[in-house]
Amino acid sequence: MPYLILFLAVAAETIGTSALQASQQFTRIGPSILVVIAYAVSFYLLGWVFKYIPVGIAYAMWSGLGIILIALIGLAVFRQKLDLPAILGMGLILAGILVIHLFSASATR
Repeated sequence: MPYLILFLAVAAETIGTSALQASQQFTRIGPSILVVIAYAVSFYLLGWVFKYIPVGIAYAMWSGLGIILIALIGLAVFRQKLDLPAILGMGLILAGILVIHLFSASATR
């Protein structure tokens, strides 16, 4: 269950970051409100996850997955291109998340 809640926190953070781009520096009210709500939900859920997953592990997974998802959204929705070093770097982030999840005894209490 904690990993499902962590994924929901990542999804909310990704929605908030996408809305931040769409808010055009907080000049559009709808996306600006969505930024605040999505980040509030994300931080609430992340705080709940800290009861079950150590803060360093949970935060590494939250931020790493958020980076990858927002890069994919940037590519698909905002037409932002990624060069090879960016793709390789995100691959390393994903590899780190997998190592933590699959091999670390610290990932659970």
